Amino acid sequence: MSRPPLAREKVLDAFESLLIDDGERAATMDATARAAGVSKGGLLYHFASKDALEQCVLERLRLLVAEDVAAILEAPEGPVAYFLRSSILESTPLDRAIVASARLAQGGNAAAGDALRDIREQWADAIRPYAPDSAALDLVMLVSDGLYFNTVLAGGSLPGPTPQGAELDALVALVERAIRL
Repeated sequence: MSRPPLAREKVLDAFESLLIDDGERAATMDATARAAGVSKGGLLYHFASKDALEQCVLERLRLLVAEDVAAILEAPEGPVAYFLRSSILESTPLDRAIVASARLAQGGNAAAGDALRDIREQWADAIRPYAPDSAALDLVMLVSDGLYFNTVLAGGSLPGPTPQGAELDALVALVERAIRL
């Protein structure tokens, strides 16, 4: 009898949550099994090692970024507006995969660092046709970085300004005007 396919995702979700909440060092195989509510054997059935779990987190990130790039390119409000609005951390599956991957990179996982650099390049490649030059592209990318960073700060002890509603609309409009100059 085969195991239910959701069990693998449940284990991967538990590992991701441990990375996000407690960091790479705390995300052990034993802790993952406990968090997922499976036996160590059940965990090992799906993931033979912590490296295998880490690789699956990065694969999840790649798949979610591919979906995000497609959404950027198909966005009715335009790629730049969508990209900036989606730069605000909202604990989406993509946000969680990014944070988990960042935790892996902080722990010395070179593949995670490479994956994070690669996704930033994919986003830049998606926005590049809508930015007249490299300075305009830099503006969009840096505003996106700032929105994300300030959202992360707002969740911690240092509040960061995260525009919402009309303020976010005004910021997006300002960036779009600036890149058309």
